[in-house]
Amino acid sequence: MRALAKAAAIAATNLRLFTRDRSNVFFVFILPIGIVLLVGAQFSGDFSPAVGVSAAETRLGADLTSLLEAGGSVTVREFSDEADILLAVERGSVAGAVVVPADADAVLASGSPVELGFVSRPDGFGPQLQSVVADALSELSLESSAVAFAVARGADPGTAAAAAASRADTIPTIAVTTGTAGTSLFEGVRGRFDIGASSQLVLFMFLTGLAGSAALIQSRQIGVTRRMLGSPTSVGTVIAGEAIGRFAVTLTQGLYIVAATVLLFGVGWGNLAAVAAILVAFAAVGAGAAMLFGSLFRNDQQAGGVAVVVGLGMAALGGSMLPIELFGPTMTTVAHFTPHAWANDAFAELLRRDGTTADILPQLGALALYAAVLLLAASRRMRAVITRT
Repeated sequence: MRALAKAAAIAATNLRLFTRDRSNVFFVFILPIGIVLLVGAQFSGDFSPAVGVSAAETRLGADLTSLLEAGGSVTVREFSDEADILLAVERGSVAGAVVVPADADAVLASGSPVELGFVSRPDGFGPQLQSVVADALSELSLESSAVAFAVARGADPGTAAAAAASRADTIPTIAVTTGTAGTSLFEGVRGRFDIGASSQLVLFMFLTGLAGSAALIQSRQIGVTRRMLGSPTSVGTVIAGEAIGRFAVTLTQGLYIVAATVLLFGVGWGNLAAVAAILVAFAAVGAGAAMLFGSLFRNDQQAGGVAVVVGLGMAALGGSMLPIELFGPTMTTVAHFTPHAWANDAFAELLRRDGTTADILPQLGALALYAAVLLLAASRRMRAVITRT
């Protein structure tokens, strides 16, 4: 019991030092959430380009505005002055603009065609917006085309307009139905932040774990480890305490990301018991990697530099920067040589297919194997380093 209490005290000291380190405020608490936000913005489906409409006070302008807004594919901004709308296009606040003449209603009532102006920047969504506006105008021009046809054959403009308006609702419409063929790569994803949250959690938990290797090296350099061994504390107790400390630090990082993404972005992580199991298993992997790095390098600068390269490289290979679903067959196989791929697979099962702990047992088993191998190798190596020190 005394050995367990000492190991717990060593672990608590590591966790306390971790929370007191001011550099962790950004790299551990702010940066992960910022990246989740950026990744979520890339997967956002809520963006719609803005199109401006001038002279919307005319009936034609009002009808065009209503039709574009009803379509839901663009955001409409109304302008009363042509100079203002042209300036908005130049500055990029709207991607394109429609200029409706102030006398458009009177011209249409006389049976004559109306010429509308469309302006857009040479870059961006201009061509696409022009097609959207043209489709809307085609729908609005049915009535005016009928009036123009009647007037051209000698009908009174007022009578033709009244007749066209009375029969507008009787024109048959064409029903268009759409369907989805195949299966979505990210089927079941409910929120745009879900993919980024899980992948960045895996990336930063492992990075935070590896970063802890520097603390192990510093403890040896300043003699803390030697003084612990000088007290009635066994080598096994010291190693256990350091391992528990690295595990607690890595797990704290994961729990923070889960809690922050739920509160800030409404990420649905799925089955909480299964999420907890993944966090515990992957925190053990991170702890084992930190212990191994801390025993392999002689100074913390070496360990820190290599840790960043290895952490980012394994994250990229394991699907934390590009979803594994986008990998080819060969790269998918290679990716599963990293613990990241197994953790990302487990979260995918929970987030996209509403899985439970039973559904991710293979992934948990792989993570447990990684953790066992790393912790065993790190313990043997660390024992040799500590006793030599």
